[in-house]
Amino acid sequence: MSKSMNLNLPVIRSLNLAALVLCALPCVGMAQIPTTDPSTNTPFGSMAIARDEGDACGVPKPPADLAETAYLRNGYRAILRILIAEEALASEACTCLLDQFSWDQALDALPRFQTSDTPRLPFKVLDLYAKADALEAQVMEACPPIQDGG
Repeated sequence: MSKSMNLNLPVIRSLNLAALVLCALPCVGMAQIPTTDPSTNTPFGSMAIARDEGDACGVPKPPADLAETAYLRNGYRAILRILIAEEALASEACTCLLDQFSWDQALDALPRFQTSDTPRLPFKVLDLYAKADALEAQVMEACPPIQDGG
């Protein structure tokens, strides 16, 4: 082998590292630095999903102050879905009943759906979602697509 072709491993590694640094430098200026300023367009803000036109009667995400954790808020959302679907089936109403229900009603209904005495895990959210899905399917089967505004 010629002397110019005989590079040792540490030299090759340092050359690779230098090449990597030089190639990465132009990308550094293009990176968006996260911010906590809500008035700016952050990457997470751009990931927000707009509500579908046909979902005008769907139960919205609960307010953050409804419960301490997302787990509890999701459970209360499922409970509200159940209450609305049960009322729609009982009254045979094929209109949007969302405006007739409040988050307080979901909180008040907790004892009916409670499966544990643990305050942070009083119910099984997946079971509540399954029940809500099943009841909403019954409503959809009994009614044409629900119209907004009741």
